[in-house]
Amino acid sequence: MKRFWKDVAVEPDGDGWAIKLDGKAMKTPGRAPMVVPVERLAHAMAEEWRVVSVTVDPRAMPITGLANAAIDHVAPDPRRFAEGLGRYAEADLACYRVEGPSALVGRQEERWDKLLAWARRRYDVDFVITSGLIHVAQPPATVERLSHALAALDPFRLAGLSPLVTIGGSLVAALAVLEKAITAEEAWEAVSVDERWQLEQWGSDQEAEAAMENRRGDFLAAARFLDLLD
Repeated sequence: MKRFWKDVAVEPDGDGWAIKLDGKAMKTPGRAPMVVPVERLAHAMAEEWRVVSVTVDPRAMPITGLANAAIDHVAPDPRRFAEGLGRYAEADLACYRVEGPSALVGRQEERWDKLLAWARRRYDVDFVITSGLIHVAQPPATVERLSHALAALDPFRLAGLSPLVTIGGSLVAALAVLEKAITAEEAWEAVSVDERWQLEQWGSDQEAEAAMENRRGDFLAAARFLDLLD
């Protein structure tokens, strides 16, 4: 889609905020009104539309994309969406460790032990840690309490949390970002430990580095989306 608008504005709309292009209220791809609950979020979205030069590039508009997802895909059935994310509690990245080499073992312990320790304190849960990729069952109380934390979230926070969980593979890291127990950069450093290690060992790989940088950008954009909701 090419740019057809001259003016972008944010205006109150009921209990939320609407983004208007040349005075006309935007709609989501699903044709629902584009109304968001926080003014800061609306202004961040408006800026994405304001800086479009000639053609709309969805990858350059991650905040708008997550708002669309919240309204079109999460809001119709938030409980079901939360249940899907909750399955990551059964196989969190931080619970699956390597047996070697020792340097990578140390990096995983440094990053992941802190995350699990925070979750133990915050949710009064425990985790089963294993070496290798063979699935191990987590305590039912752990899965239940982490899933309950998700069920309490509104559609916009669920939409913002989703990329953190799916990109990083760690529900614990995503919740820690949501609750500001760690920064988004710290979370990325934690969930990308293995990938960065592999790049260090095998040398520069432009394609792999570009793919990781794209994932990092999506991860940090989702964290910013969550921050704009506060």
